[in-house]
Amino acid sequence: MTLLQSFRNLSPRARAGVGVGLLAWGGLGLYLSDRAEEQYGLTPTDDDKAALAQALPRITAVDKSDGPRRSGPDEKK
Repeated sequence: MTLLQSFRNLSPRARAGVGVGLLAWGGLGLYLSDRAEEQYGLTPTDDDKAALAQALPRITAVDKSDGPRRSGPDEKK
């Protein structure tokens, strides 16, 4: 029996409890990981932040011009 089948065999109330438990575990992990970083001195330095900002892709928004309309392959001229 797979894990998914076992989960589906639970009562709806038990499935909700498992879901809430997983969400609470994830939230607690996010909270505690930040505190553990601070306690163990693993917070990112300014150099680390600059290196990350340099590695991230840059997205440039371009406004659509109001110029002449180009015909596509579907359109008749």
